[in-house]
Amino acid sequence: MIRFALLFLALTACGRGDARSVPDSSAIAPRRDSVPRTGATAPPSRPAVATPSLESEKIVLAEAPVVRGLYVNRFAAQSANKMRRLIALADSTEINAFVIDIKDEFGLNYTSGDSMVKRNAGRAGTIPNLPALLDTLKAHQIVAIARIVTFKDSVAARMNPAHIIRQPNGEAWRDHKGISWVNPFDAQIREYDIRVAEEVARLGFAEIQFDYIRFPEPFQSLPKQIFPGSTTESKPQALQDFLLQACGRLHRLDVRCAADIFGLVTTVPGALEIGQQWEHLAPVTDVLLPMVYPSHYPHGSFGLPHPNAEPYLVVDSAISKAHKRDMKLGLAQPEHVRPWLQAFTLGAPRYGPRELEEQKRGVYAAGYDGWVLWHPGSNYDAVQAGLEKTLVSRKKPWAPATVPRAAPSTRGNARDSIPR
Repeated sequence: MIRFALLFLALTACGRGDARSVPDSSAIAPRRDSVPRTGATAPPSRPAVATPSLESEKIVLAEAPVVRGLYVNRFAAQSANKMRRLIALADSTEINAFVIDIKDEFGLNYTSGDSMVKRNAGRAGTIPNLPALLDTLKAHQIVAIARIVTFKDSVAARMNPAHIIRQPNGEAWRDHKGISWVNPFDAQIREYDIRVAEEVARLGFAEIQFDYIRFPEPFQSLPKQIFPGSTTESKPQALQDFLLQACGRLHRLDVRCAADIFGLVTTVPGALEIGQQWEHLAPVTDVLLPMVYPSHYPHGSFGLPHPNAEPYLVVDSAISKAHKRDMKLGLAQPEHVRPWLQAFTLGAPRYGPRELEEQKRGVYAAGYDGWVLWHPGSNYDAVQAGLEKTLVSRKKPWAPATVPRAAPSTRGNARDSIPR
């Protein structure tokens, strides 16, 4: 297991130029009023995942559509005025998807009809009429993606104290912010998260995106983590097994299954201590979303003295490595990798349209068309001018880099100001 100091990746994951100068390889939707946007409908059916491991049967994943999305937090989703503004932004730009908080650290953001799920609802309010919102998004050809925070769930931890991570003395283990985490090895916790995913899939979400699909960082300044009921299964195997089970059940509902991961997972060859490893997660998901925020890479990453000032090279380097690892695994789905991009400012320089365009250009240079913007407050005014007016394919033919890119350093400073 590779040790790391990943506080700079705290977010539940060198060229100059204009992204519009990349030649149009194909028009995905040249006119908003005449061509439906790719991915606005449910994906084609695919075989259900039925095997408990990858050794007995190769998992065949469905192709995901091109998605260029926005993160919509719980409070934005509860606000009719905010949703009108975000929908108007999507109608006038290349944005064709919303990743909506449906279950986060504060509990559920919808009204559940499942008795097992309802007891973990929390007290932070819910979207007033989720079916109506989903109908509205469908009418505007916006793909609805449900974000479900899994193992960093303080509400479920409070309501289910028998299923949490503990200290050696038996007391609840808490992270640096005093938050208890549920136990990723626990079968009942896994079932709870899958039940949430199935319920909202039936409501009309085209994709379920699992976030905090990881273990908490085992900082030396904190007590040792004890996982009651765990066996000899490793952390990477535990996360893989959860996704095998979850994605199999979602595929039976004809819904895509995705997972958010740290950006460093694309470049570190082994497993991080939080359990995430590319080779364990990539084969069992329809989409992987690495959080390649340039501000979260420490000085010296990719051979760059100040990665935050080089958004193109950071994104291109990180996502090209992901593409290479996918190809080695035999995963050739055109949009299997869909990175989270930085739409917030954390340190210098201030992020605006140019920085967004540079990040997008890095995605396209690495051979992919899709991405999702993260701003913790779901405020995209600062980068809006960096969005194109129509959804047009920009990706370039991908080939392995002839000159190896430097791997990022695993040393960095704490970055706790962006909740991720």
